[in-house]
Amino acid sequence: MNLFEERTYRTQFNTERFQGFEVKHLETDLWIGVDPVSFDEKMKEVALEKVRSLREIFDKYIEKEPFFRKSLKPFQPSEIAPAEALEMALAAEKAGIGPMSAVAGLFAREVGEEIRKNFSVKELLIENGGDIYLILQDELVLSVFAGESILSERIGLVIPAAEGAFGICTSAGTVGPSLSYGKADAVVVVCEDILMADALATALGNLVKSPDHVQKVINKADNYPDIQSLLIICEDKIGIKGENEIRILK
Repeated sequence: MNLFEERTYRTQFNTERFQGFEVKHLETDLWIGVDPVSFDEKMKEVALEKVRSLREIFDKYIEKEPFFRKSLKPFQPSEIAPAEALEMALAAEKAGIGPMSAVAGLFAREVGEEIRKNFSVKELLIENGGDIYLILQDELVLSVFAGESILSERIGLVIPAAEGAFGICTSAGTVGPSLSYGKADAVVVVCEDILMADALATALGNLVKSPDHVQKVINKADNYPDIQSLLIICEDKIGIKGENEIRILK
C-alpha cells in the first residue's frame, strides 16, 4: 500500500525522454513529463493554476449537488452542473458506475489540454494516480505496476505514436487509495477518451475477485467498443486483449 501511495513507481519514468515535474494541490498529485526541447518552466504555474481552477469548480458544484461525489452508480447531474461534471457522468454511465470514477482522468486531460493551449509540445505525459494522458511522437513502452504480484513491472505495454491524445488508466484492488471492490493487482485500459479509460478501468477492476475471474472480465471488453486494449494482472495470472503489443521486461 505505501509503495503506491508514495508514488515510487514514478522513479521508473524515462527522465531522458521526458523532463518531469510534479504538481500538487489538495488531493491532486500529478507527474508531468514533456520532451526536453519543448519544456518551459512556466508550464508548472500553468498546470497548477488549472488544477486549482478545476478544484474550485467541483467544490462549488458538489456543495450544491453532493450526491454527484457520493454515488457509486450512474448519476444524472442537474442543469447546474458544469460541463466537466456532465462529461464525467456520461463516461461513468457507459461503464455502469458513479461519476467520480472519471475524475482523475478528467484532471489529467484538462491539465494536458491547458499545457498544449499555452505551449508547443512534441510529447506530453501526465500521470495522475496511475491514470495517464499521452501525446506521443514515437513508440513508448510502459511498465505495469501491479503491487505485490510477481508480474509487477515485468510486463511492458507498447504504446505506438499517435496523431492525437489518448488515455491509459489503471485500477487496482490491492494497492492504492482509490476505491475498488475487486482484488486485481492491475487493470489497465487504453482508450482514445481518457475519461472512458478511467471509468472502465474502475468498472472492470471491480469484477476481478480472484485470478479465476481474469478471463471472464477480459471477455467483457467486447461490450465496450471504446476499449483499444485491456490488460489484467491478478496474483500470478495475466489476461490481455486488444491492439497493443505486450513485452516481457527484464
